Amino acid sequence: MTAMAETLDLLRLMTWLSPAFPVGAFSYSGGLEQAVADGDVRDAGTLQDWLESLLTQGNLWNDAVLFAEAHRAAGDADRLAESAALAGALSGSAERHRETMLQGEAFLSAAASWPHPVLEWLGRAAAYPVAVGAVAAAHGVAAEAGLAAYLHAVTSNLVSVAIRCGVIGQRHGVGVLAALEARIVGLAAAAAVSTLDDLGSATMRAEIASLRHETLPTRLFRS
Repeated sequence: MTAMAETLDLLRLMTWLSPAFPVGAFSYSGGLEQAVADGDVRDAGTLQDWLESLLTQGNLWNDAVLFAEAHRAAGDADRLAESAALAGALSGSAERHRETMLQGEAFLSAAASWPHPVLEWLGRAAAYPVAVGAVAAAHGVAAEAGLAAYLHAVTSNLVSVAIRCGVIGQRHGVGVLAALEARIVGLAAAAAVSTLDDLGSATMRAEIASLRHETLPTRLFRS
């Protein structure tokens, strides 16, 4: 790959996974708002622990595996459809399902500015990691680079959630992201060579928080 092609890939990832890209990520907390209300996340240290658990043993790891599968399946419409169906079925709660499907739908709509047949194969909606993984592959973006950008984007959004919930300030938020850099790079490399056999999570408290968020009396976020 030429230096110009690598720069183009970088620009596209920066655009697709920018907070300004219209997927509505700012509306969702993935249950983190409930974790804050419960006192499980109350400062920078507990936030970092929470995010590391999601990345290594929770839904963010599963999303990375599904991203990688969609990336490999981008040239096969039937396999891609199976990946999309699996990703939707793995959502652990109604809010998680709505979160991933609506973000995926919004991503595909905006990604139409970069036309490719993969958009027709995916249809109007697909789970967010599947949508991003397939579109990245369709435009020649390497799986590991795409995964690193994707994981950084979703983690950054959760840090922003914690800031808006008032448990940390912006300086501590940046510190959490800096502390997670090496972890994200390592997980991107691992997920890039993963298979569907690597799916699995053990973050029961996070899943319960996502379920309980549905009845949280006062909410800033949709999940």
